[in-house]
Amino acid sequence: MDALLAALVALMAVAAAMAAVLSTLSKAAIFALLAIAPCVYRYRKRIYVIVKTLPRDTKFLWRYANAMLRTKIWARSNTNVVELFTRRALRNPEAPCFFVGDQVWTFQEMAEKSNQVARVMQEHLGMKRGDVVCVFLPNCAEYVYTWLGLAKLGVVSALINSNLRHKPLIHCINVAKAKAIIYSDSLVGAINEINDQLPKELKQFQLYGESAPGVTDLLAEMYKQPPEYPDVADKPQYNDTLFYIYTSGTTGMPKAAVLKNSKYLIIVVATVHMLGLKSTDRMYNPLPLYHTAGGLVGTAAALVDGIPSVLRAKFSATNYWTDCIKYECTVAQYIGEMCRYLLAQPAKPTDSQHRVRIMVGNGMRPAIWQQIVDRFKVAQINEIYGATEGNANIINVDNTVGAVGFLPTLVPTCLHPIALVRVDEQGNVVRGDDGYCIRCPPNEPGMFIGLIAQGNAAREFHGYVDKSDSNKKLERDIFRKGDAAFVSGDILVADDLGYLYFKDRTGDTYKWKGENVATAEVEDALGAVIERRDCVVYGASVPQTEGRAGMAAVADPGRSLDLARLAAHLDHSLPSYARPLFLRITNDIEITSTFKLKKLQYQKEGFDPDVIKDPLYFRSGATFVPITTQLFNDICNGKVKL
Repeated sequence: MDALLAALVALMAVAAAMAAVLSTLSKAAIFALLAIAPCVYRYRKRIYVIVKTLPRDTKFLWRYANAMLRTKIWARSNTNVVELFTRRALRNPEAPCFFVGDQVWTFQEMAEKSNQVARVMQEHLGMKRGDVVCVFLPNCAEYVYTWLGLAKLGVVSALINSNLRHKPLIHCINVAKAKAIIYSDSLVGAINEINDQLPKELKQFQLYGESAPGVTDLLAEMYKQPPEYPDVADKPQYNDTLFYIYTSGTTGMPKAAVLKNSKYLIIVVATVHMLGLKSTDRMYNPLPLYHTAGGLVGTAAALVDGIPSVLRAKFSATNYWTDCIKYECTVAQYIGEMCRYLLAQPAKPTDSQHRVRIMVGNGMRPAIWQQIVDRFKVAQINEIYGATEGNANIINVDNTVGAVGFLPTLVPTCLHPIALVRVDEQGNVVRGDDGYCIRCPPNEPGMFIGLIAQGNAAREFHGYVDKSDSNKKLERDIFRKGDAAFVSGDILVADDLGYLYFKDRTGDTYKWKGENVATAEVEDALGAVIERRDCVVYGASVPQTEGRAGMAAVADPGRSLDLARLAAHLDHSLPSYARPLFLRITNDIEITSTFKLKKLQYQKEGFDPDVIKDPLYFRSGATFVPITTQLFNDICNGKVKL
């Protein structure tokens, strides 16, 4: 009764206030207010969303406009990456560019070493614009000055994953149609294993260590060259290809994605402007340089805008924050799996004694996001979503937990360069009665796509070296006749405020340990040892881990499969991140038109021995061991290292 009386008094007070306001207004003003009231009421939700997201969208659009202005200037002047780096090196030769261990690499040193690399390639092979060289190196400053030197000649660097061995490594070298390969002493063994299968005309250069007969000592040849910029008759252009970066597509071996100078410069401005970086910032980069995150995001701001980067040979959860303290880093990179490892470390004072104000990366799980912020006292988390070969790249600019980006509500939907479209359970695009794709309303998961606009560096699609692979990532006649879009293969969902959240990956690719794994590649490796048995490979969800762990279902009704031999073969054929951790032995696997549905069914069922009656195994040491209820619980509780 008291609450009802209080509400009545409050309502009377509001009415009195409104009457007082109306009494001061003219009849015309009152009429105008009454006229627009229905419209305001009708669109109240839309108005609320715009008002709520106005600060976010304004910040984004301002930064985006500044970024695009720079790229248009570079495009008009036909500027490329090495030109911008060279200007920076001439202006501030003694400024630090990279920190590696206890060594500081200045812009002058990077410029001179890259000049010498270029001169060696000219002298030995007559390298010129458009030629290709494979770069097969671990994380180091030499990695950067090697591709930088090649780029000064207009030579394309094919950046090969240093974990690859045997068949995938041979494939990456062959598909690039490279004239040479540069590798370090630490990777000599990997090359020796495949030497007899490499093209005879492939010239080999070794960095560090005593080189074998027929292999050129790159450092020794560099010392013979002057440090001045090489003479280049056919200079590289803004739209020339800079890199091939290998990424797993939906099927088969790694694909060589084409990355042009223009795309690299888009990454420069996106990194600097979208993160709000300052000239006084310093970036910590423990990510591999053969991927976009480490090799481009982690180096672009240093080479072009003079914001130094700390390169680490390999990620270390123990040393992550102590490194940031030692090098006075203000920006730190991550991938989702790293964050879990950081939280698993015992708490210590160094957790918050650093100067890091921004963490930037992809794959941070919403469940641990706030834990990262609270424990490590990082003011800004910038989650990025994108694909190396694609044009649909987004970023979370305002710390919204779990979001990978957003659709600006200030901009009409028809002008958005990205969209979520409806798909069926197999990931195939669903079209409406008019034959066009259907946009997903808020809270409906859909395929994330990027609309293509050739001539716009941010929206171009260059795809892969193999054009047939590129065509598989395209969908045409999206919202009107003749348009086209890059199809990411990922399912995202947008909330009412336009924030985008990652839901799942479709098709035949899953992510584990920060790497994309093509199931067809793993199935091929299994096929060589399971002797005509049918099999399917998929990614299985494991609690407290990022991505999906590899799992294979193999038809073996006689239970005669040699698991130790299988494990040894997988070790020989696949990089560590692509080897299945779980096995399911079945009596039969249907290979029919519903094959994908069967794979989805296996994926949903997982590896719980109390649910699945088929024999289940877990990779432990040199073989696979049966999964018991206790082992299953230990895996799920994080007691078993994966």
